[in-house]
Order: sequence, then structure tokens, then C-alpha cells
Amino acid sequence: MISGNGYDRFNIWEHSSRVKELYRKRCRLEEPEMDSARQAVELLAPLARSGDSLLDAGCGSGYFFHSVQRSGMVIDYAGIDAASCLIKIGHQEMPVYGCRPDQLTLMRLEDFDARIDHVVCLNVLSNIDNYHRPLERLLLAARKSVILRESCWGKPSQYHYVRDEFLDSDVSLKVHVNTYCLSEICDFARAYGFTAEVVTDKRTGGRPESVIGYDHHWTFLVFRRTT
Repeated sequence: MISGNGYDRFNIWEHSSRVKELYRKRCRLEEPEMDSARQAVELLAPLARSGDSLLDAGCGSGYFFHSVQRSGMVIDYAGIDAASCLIKIGHQEMPVYGCRPDQLTLMRLEDFDARIDHVVCLNVLSNIDNYHRPLERLLLAARKSVILRESCWGKPSQYHYVRDEFLDSDVSLKVHVNTYCLSEICDFARAYGFTAEVVTDKRTGGRPESVIGYDHHWTFLVFRRTT
């Protein structure tokens, strides 16, 4: 029998009780603010103007909304994520903090089509098959800037597709763990009319960080539109 539910079935984010609980706690402000979220806001603040729009691409449950609120920026927040369980948590937990359910939408990056002032995408593109198509969607959408935090280094891109050992015990699924060539991804953004600035990740100081047993070379990239 043919089923159309394969995306959810093979989506690792749908199969981790620990992640779901962590995201719920972040929504409830029961966990410290993520270092990457704090740094992303610091990078965004000089670029944003009152009334600008912001897309949180791969938002999880929308807890980056808290970081935006803390910053004092008056900005129109919207988040999208491909994991229905995480968006559901956001719909349940975030309205009490002022983030409406219609601000968090179930959507894959590849399906996104809009015009928006700024895009923030943190720790997402390194865990999908490749960055080209989703990043293209975000660059085409952004009027002013795109801020990424991804695993990047000065070597050729490296791709792995490995079993995620940290999912629920009854699940056996694989996940992409990629590290992208820094110059390649910057050139890709430049081809769409952006300048590219590389910013050292404050959490790791540019040193590799092990995530699910694999090194990630976290780097911030700030792309500003010029054309």
C-alpha cells in the first residue's frame, strides 16, 4: 500500500522525545537563551529597522521569538519549520508570550516563496542533503539580509549520511551531517546579489564542536543585499 506520509516518517525531528521536551522548555523560558540565538540577534540588530519583517527559517517551535523580544527590536516575526510536532509545540506554548499561531507555519524551506526583509537560519542547512536549493529560496526572498549559522570550513565540502544514535530507542534513521566549503557558500550568495561576511561563532570560538558524535565547524555568515 502506498502512503504519502514518508516525509514525517523519515524526519528525525519527529522521533526524538528529548528534543521535543527541550524545545517545549525553551518556549516556556525554562532553558537559558541559546548562544547562537543571542549572537544572531546581535548581528541582525544593526541591519533591521522598525517595522521590518523577519523569517526564522527552520524555527523549530519558534523560541527565537524570545530573543527578538529581548533585543527590543520592533520587527514582524514569522517562523517556518518542516517538523509538524515542533510547530505544534510552538502553537501550544508561544501565544502566551505574544507569538500568534499564524506566525509559525508548517513548511519546508524548499517550498517557501515570499518577499521578506531579513532571514535568520540557524543550524539547519548542515543537516539536510545540500544547501543549494533551500538557500536559493531564502536569498531570493530576502530584501535586505540573510544570517546563517552553519558548519563551514576552508576545505572542500564534506558530506556524511549517518545513523542518528540520539533518537527514540525504537527508531533507526539516518541524518545528513555536512560541513560546507566556506568560500563556495559565500560565492553562491554573491551570485544572488549579496555581500558576504564571515563571523566567528562566539560559542565555539571557531573550534569544532561534537554534535551527535560528529564535528561541526559552526560559523556565522552575514549576507547583505546589494542589488
